[in-house]
Amino acid sequence: MAKNQPKVVILCGGKGTRLKEETEFRPKPLVSIGGVPILLHIMKTYAHYGFKEFVLCLGYKKEMIKNYFLNFAEMNNDFSIDFSKKNNKGITYYGKETLRNWRITFVDTGEEVQTGARIYKVRDYIGKDSDFLLTYGDGVADINIKDLFYYHKKANKIGTVTGVHSASVFGLIEHSNGIVKTFREKPKIEDVISGGFFAFKSQIFDYIDPDDSCVFEDKPLKKLAKEGELSLYKHDGFWYCMDTQKHVNFLNDLCDSGRAPWQVWK
Repeated sequence: MAKNQPKVVILCGGKGTRLKEETEFRPKPLVSIGGVPILLHIMKTYAHYGFKEFVLCLGYKKEMIKNYFLNFAEMNNDFSIDFSKKNNKGITYYGKETLRNWRITFVDTGEEVQTGARIYKVRDYIGKDSDFLLTYGDGVADINIKDLFYYHKKANKIGTVTGVHSASVFGLIEHSNGIVKTFREKPKIEDVISGGFFAFKSQIFDYIDPDDSCVFEDKPLKKLAKEGELSLYKHDGFWYCMDTQKHVNFLNDLCDSGRAPWQVWK
């Protein structure tokens, strides 16, 4: 791991109730995209740009995420076990799937806890006076994380949010006097929305209420914006949030066809 690189905090504790088909059996970050959990896609994006130290904010079905990584080498590679080794199993791995130089801290932030409280609960694992990156465990993008962090440092604000363009879920009708002039199917919205890829200075913890009901996207970010301490990094490339089964199917179709633009590590 490179020295002085910021840690990456990933929110992995929600119940994902709008994706009940999947999340009844597993936490949302473990929903499979292209044969592996979406969480691994997200982490590989950060690792590709040199950010390999992660802090996972766990909650719902936390043991499944822990077990996935505890058994990662065995589950993702061919291997041999030499039981002739005294007092120890000699294991030889033959695959190429590795998390070399990664460091992952698993933090139980509770089940019935909102996003702000989860972030506050991992403050001691980030380090005093340290900048850090933050994202959710259900969104992928071909975002250049190095550029995002460089922009954050240059802006010199407490926080930086990535702004993305999202397509409307409805067709847009332009009309006059009861006559349709143009019809655009699911056009991209001109205004940007939060893409969920953030960078923060440690001062952000002064804006977060430690109470379990604290929603990070509400008072903390609103106060930051009101004080002029939230900069905007625009991302015009691919971005997608997995929120329903339709979204899962779409991302899997992209992987199956070899057209997954967020897989920048390949």
